[in-house]
Amino acid sequence: MGVDVPESGCVLVLPGGKMRSDRSSRSWQLANLRMAIFAAALRRRLSPNIEVRRVRYRLRGWNSPRLDALHDAQAVLDRARDRFEPAQIAVVGHSMGGRVAAHLAARADVGSVVALAPWWVGDDANLIPVTTRLLVVHGTTDTWTDPRASLAQTRRAQQRGVDAEWVGLDGAGHYMVRRCREWHRLTAEFVAEQLDMASPPPIS
Repeated sequence: MGVDVPESGCVLVLPGGKMRSDRSSRSWQLANLRMAIFAAALRRRLSPNIEVRRVRYRLRGWNSPRLDALHDAQAVLDRARDRFEPAQIAVVGHSMGGRVAAHLAARADVGSVVALAPWWVGDDANLIPVTTRLLVVHGTTDTWTDPRASLAQTRRAQQRGVDAEWVGLDGAGHYMVRRCREWHRLTAEFVAEQLDMASPPPIS
């Protein structure tokens, strides 16, 4: 008989979206397909005792002031918090999902955030508390979200005391197609390190 290995952590994978849209989010839409591939890559690279949950929003839009995508993701995070401590939860968000991730981190309910080509408006990264580690990965030729803006916000987070790192992928664009294995590798290594630190010591 095999031995059940306790789950050591949870990763929430957040897709992108649109600034404003009341259209339903569908599995075949590119934002969801992209992160389905990303979630599958994380499952292959991470330990089998790490749960990877892909979040799908009800609607495609951020939709301020309702913040529909944030509320949907918050509901998933709340369920994860029933089973995991904050340090055992990592949030990975692409584009608008990076903005959702920063807002989720504001309550100090997650141990780490990976923001992939994040759509950060104003100072969204200021929401990330010093208790949450941050990795930002951005393609240098991204024309949809601004890598210079995410770099500046990452530096300000560092100045506040956040354990934060910015990685620029030369020649990569917004959709994480070019150099896709590096997007996957950087994310998986960062998440694995965070969740390994959060794991309880073995019983001797």
